[in-house]
Amino acid sequence: MEEDKKEGRSAAIIIYAFPSFILLGAIIAFVFPEPFVPLTEYINIFLTIIMFTMGLTLTLPDFQMVLKRPLPVLIGVIAQFVIMPFLAIVVAKIFNLNPALAVGLLMLGSVPGGTSSNVIAFLARGDVALSVTMTSVSTIVSPIMTPFLMLMLSGTETAVDGMGMAWTLVQTVLLPVIIGLVLRIFLSKWIDKILPVLPYLSIMGIGGVVFGAVAANAERLMTVGLIVFVAVIVHNIFGYILGYLTGRMFKMPETANRTMAIEIGTQSAGLASGMAGRFFSPEAALPGAVAAVVHNITGAVYVGLVRNRPLTKETKRKETIKVSS
Repeated sequence: MEEDKKEGRSAAIIIYAFPSFILLGAIIAFVFPEPFVPLTEYINIFLTIIMFTMGLTLTLPDFQMVLKRPLPVLIGVIAQFVIMPFLAIVVAKIFNLNPALAVGLLMLGSVPGGTSSNVIAFLARGDVALSVTMTSVSTIVSPIMTPFLMLMLSGTETAVDGMGMAWTLVQTVLLPVIIGLVLRIFLSKWIDKILPVLPYLSIMGIGGVVFGAVAANAERLMTVGLIVFVAVIVHNIFGYILGYLTGRMFKMPETANRTMAIEIGTQSAGLASGMAGRFFSPEAALPGAVAAVVHNITGAVYVGLVRNRPLTKETKRKETIKVSS
């Protein structure tokens, strides 16, 4: 019981401290951009750090659910790669975003689930096993799905280097995750000792991506900052709503519905910002940079709204979590 309370406190610290750190750093990078602009040269390194730390938190049992309960995982991952990209297109048209911001929002909708989603699912009393598995599976298939979606949906105004994007995702996402997973398997006792530190390393990596993007676009943010902020919030909130309704439509238990909302609505914002900045333009990185703050704030609000709502007897069970997920 005491260990569970300690995990809960650690998870809460991560989810509430994360957006505060990113928001404060983004403000500083906006006001004093010069020291942060060079960070844009190290985007691949930051992305590798983010994904490597994620891989270190995974274990083989995290993937067993694919075999034990494949349907909710399959439904969730497909829904994520359908709902969020098409929702990005709709939101971009509604707000009449320019091509750079539109493709950045599409990139945000086309990347895998965010690493903070597992913590949000735990605090919201969702199905944590489903959350971890959906994040893992969406990350592994992202080198195929993300370039495919960008090629199919970006329109004729924006050229997309599909092969280059796929290869970059293999290098910065797939390989670091696999290497981290292998190290966790063979060096589990040592890795277990550093697990509490890993979320903070991931946060620093996301900070490196976001602060560089904000600094490189400090002047542009003066004119488009508000519209980007609103577009990202709308995209995120409707992702939660449609994700939850997806679970309800397939008659999943309440814990799974909550997780569907979180996993579909929460994207890997740091990855989106880094990839958009690398393959399109500094301005295209803005939706992902803004989402790094917004997704965690809305996640905290979501936890506050649903955590104390009753679960049915069938789904009211205790969930465990690796806080570092």
